Amino acid sequence: MATLTLGAADLVRRRGLRRMRSVALALLVLAAAIYVATLHRTGGWAYLNAASEAAMVGALADWFAVTALFRHPLGLPIPHTAIVPTRKDSLAESLEQFVTENFLSEEVVAEKMRTAEISRRVGEWLADGNHAERIVAEGARTVGAALPKLGDDDVAAFVRGSLLPRFVKEPLSPIAGHFVQSVVEDGAHHALFDLLMVEAYDWLADNRDLLADVVGPRAPRWSPQWVDRLVVDRIHREALAWLADVRDSQTHPARRAVDRLLGQLADDLQHDPETMERFEAWKARMLTHPDMGNSLTAVWDAMRTALIDSINDPNSTLRIRGIKVLHDLGDRLQNDETLRARVDTRAAEAVGYVVRTYGTEIVSVISDTIERWDGREAAARIELHVGRDLQFIRINGTVVGALVGLIIHTISQLI
Repeated sequence: MATLTLGAADLVRRRGLRRMRSVALALLVLAAAIYVATLHRTGGWAYLNAASEAAMVGALADWFAVTALFRHPLGLPIPHTAIVPTRKDSLAESLEQFVTENFLSEEVVAEKMRTAEISRRVGEWLADGNHAERIVAEGARTVGAALPKLGDDDVAAFVRGSLLPRFVKEPLSPIAGHFVQSVVEDGAHHALFDLLMVEAYDWLADNRDLLADVVGPRAPRWSPQWVDRLVVDRIHREALAWLADVRDSQTHPARRAVDRLLGQLADDLQHDPETMERFEAWKARMLTHPDMGNSLTAVWDAMRTALIDSINDPNSTLRIRGIKVLHDLGDRLQNDETLRARVDTRAAEAVGYVVRTYGTEIVSVISDTIERWDGREAAARIELHVGRDLQFIRINGTVVGALVGLIIHTISQLI
């Protein structure tokens, strides 16, 4: 056997191989001893002699067959022996093809993924113990180590060289229109409108003189100043009353007018060529402004600092929220059959794609590894794993040979 570096499992295999070789050899020696002891004897001994003779033939034939797989029997260069050392490359290619066709095919792997209930097991794992906490902690450690390595120069180069030019070329008007439409349909803008009305009312209430400065110069020259002040006061009161009505009434016509305006804007951004063209022109001016890249880099730097602080704090809202999300996902994967089916289907499709695209490269590890082995080393490794079971061929050959020899001798005597 070629010199190998053996682990604990290999040492156990080698002991098993040697033990079964000893058993097979012992049966051969026993058959030979019986043959010698019963040679030229008559009566029932003749039957035992014939059985032992056939047992030796069967044992030697099967010994030759098993040995010929891994080496030349007795060191003799007999044709078609030492099959593994001399044909290991072609055997590796055949094994690779067998695995590809029968185990690593897209259909087999995808079906296994669908029936393995991966999503349910993942759900149970996430919901059990502190696995979610471990995932968040490991993820935080990884992200926390990676974020500081992203320098401002690298981010700025990416923003100016890739991000902004891509957004300039990409039509964003339909996306913006769909976003505005979703906001209007969900009423998400109402809170912002409420805030604007509150701020507008407070601002106008504190800036009556500014209103007078705007309205006063527009009064007729012949109008007395006290009349102008009365007019400004009336406009101020009416404007405040109108803002208060809009602020306090959720069904005010002005609110419905804003809803219609935003709805029309959303439709125009998606379907009106003139509006879409104006939006794209405005977008291009904004994104190509010299300060845009610096502004986005500054925003990223602030976000990165905030992320690092949150990630490094075990009690931060971000980490607590991440743990809760994983726990909730684990519960849903256990209890929501529709979600489990969808996840299992997507997982099967993903694994199927990997197998379809990279299966050949994955399985090529078999042939590449075996081709790097020395012929004798390959034979020694394979024999170490299957040699023990192959010794049963020798044992069975001895037993079956004895039975066949006995039957043949019995028939010949009857004839």
